[in-house]
Amino acid sequence: MSHERSVAIDGPAGSGKSTVARGLARALGYRYVSTGDIYRALALAVLRNCIDPHNEKDVSSLARKVTIEVEESDDGSQITVLDGEDVSDLIKQPEVDAVVSPVSAHAEVRAWLVDLQRRLADERDVVMDGRDIGTVVLARSKHKFFLTASAEERARRRWKEYVAKGRNVDFDTVLKEVQARDTIDSGRAVAPLMVAPDAVVVDCTHMTVQEVIDEMLRKLGRADLCSTMS
Repeated sequence: MSHERSVAIDGPAGSGKSTVARGLARALGYRYVSTGDIYRALALAVLRNCIDPHNEKDVSSLARKVTIEVEESDDGSQITVLDGEDVSDLIKQPEVDAVVSPVSAHAEVRAWLVDLQRRLADERDVVMDGRDIGTVVLARSKHKFFLTASAEERARRRWKEYVAKGRNVDFDTVLKEVQARDTIDSGRAVAPLMVAPDAVVVDCTHMTVQEVIDEMLRKLGRADLCSTMS
């Protein structure tokens, strides 16, 4: 497929990409693909194999050995499978959070997994979220969005998620994590987080999830699918 109809959504940590992308995919009848979860699966494999996440040679070698697949659940969310095991919940652990940035920064790793992501988009139209979708993975797509929000708002959302999961962490710590992740993602040498020249920027600091989805649908010329016609 040409990827032209697929939708690329990029944005920093905590901007709500995954939630919005799932909702948009459901509205359009497209497949939802979380590239972040694919990198997280590899990060989990790195931890399990006691590999230094900063060692590009070892991480790249492991990437070629493991099998990462994605499946679609009944509700349209992504099931991430590592070597035949459903790791969708395991990849959300704090230990994985701590190593996914260095793991995903390696050029060979990104090239390997970008090929996987493009194959998924070859199979059917997708709504794909990540940090280099509009600039690299689905660069040919006509439909690109960059979802953002203030660092404080993104940290607040992430903090609420942690609290809901029983993780005891204070807000200032989460804010520092978000800011540090922004620095790493925007400053890495390979496929840094950036706004594609032809992307529509949506600042969702003061928007609900449904408002963001409706705004994207209008930009896509599918206002008929909006929950509200405003």
